[in-house]
Amino acid sequence: MGTTETPRRITMTPGARRALEAAARLFYERGIHAVGVDLIAAEAGVTKKTLYDRFGSKEQIVVEYLADRDERWRAFLARYLDDARPAQAARVQAVFDASRAWSAKHGSKGCSMVNAHAEISDPAHPAFPIITGQKQWMLALFTDLAREVAPDGADRLGRSLMLLHEGALVAHGLNVFADPIGHAGEQAQALLATAASAEAR
Repeated sequence: MGTTETPRRITMTPGARRALEAAARLFYERGIHAVGVDLIAAEAGVTKKTLYDRFGSKEQIVVEYLADRDERWRAFLARYLDDARPAQAARVQAVFDASRAWSAKHGSKGCSMVNAHAEISDPAHPAFPIITGQKQWMLALFTDLAREVAPDGADRLGRSLMLLHEGALVAHGLNVFADPIGHAGEQAQALLATAASAEAR
């Protein structure tokens, strides 16, 4: 499957949702390859046969885990962007604020997409487009936000903001130093100020 294809999704029954919640917790805490279907079934209180009946394969469970996490992150971020002041610098800050809040609650081990990519690097894996798709979406978001600050340099500024954001997520997951996402947000504001000043000249 190529990165432009949309992965197949399943309709969630209550039992499938319960199994997915167990799988999501285990995948994030222990890693995708380290968690087998037997463990997911035991944690969810269902049989292995039920899991295969609902999902068809472990690969599909991984697809649902990452797609569900991506959807929840986008909805979470949208609330921060909606509440931000109209100024683009405030909306860029809202992305970092959202990531900081999300990571405190859902991301003690860093970005689930980055973590998943460490285990799933084959573009043929059905979950691969979800991983790369989220990062492409984030780059497009940063570029759009940068465009109103620096129309002529939006692509470059968007990439710089993306790199700050992604580096902060990795540093958070590794617990390298305190509050890397807050620090990255401050650096993002400095970049925006410099870009705005250059545009004004």
